[in-house]
Amino acid sequence: ADQMWKQSVWSSAIAARIANQYMKEGGLLTLTGARPARTGTPGMIGYGMAKAAVHQLTQSLAAGDGGLPANATVVSILPVTLDTPMNRKFMPNAEFSSWTPLTTVAETFLQWIEGSGRPASGSLLDVVTVNNETTFTAA
Repeated sequence: ADQMWKQSVWSSAIAARIANQYMKEGGLLTLTGARPARTGTPGMIGYGMAKAAVHQLTQSLAAGDGGLPANATVVSILPVTLDTPMNRKFMPNAEFSSWTPLTTVAETFLQWIEGSGRPASGSLLDVVTVNNETTFTAA
């Protein structure tokens, strides 16, 4: 649980602090929560707690006095499984067609940065990939 807290909550809090100090008006801060953490996570309680804390941080930062610059947007993506080398290493027999490629996430972030389809600040977005097709939907 301690390692998960450091990886998820601390890194998100550090990103929020940097955004508070250096982000320009209208900027975008994206954090990574997790879709499974929207409900109970038996067997992965530390994971669920850490990701739920990121969800809370996102919504708190989006509040009117959350500390971000004017017109800034903060959102959390809530993927099921991201297609990373580490996930492939530890789950080599998984069905990869349901994993979200990092390139898809990066392309979506670029669209939001450029102003296309940017979600409302405070949004928690389920990221679901089925048969190599990914959707981002408000949770």
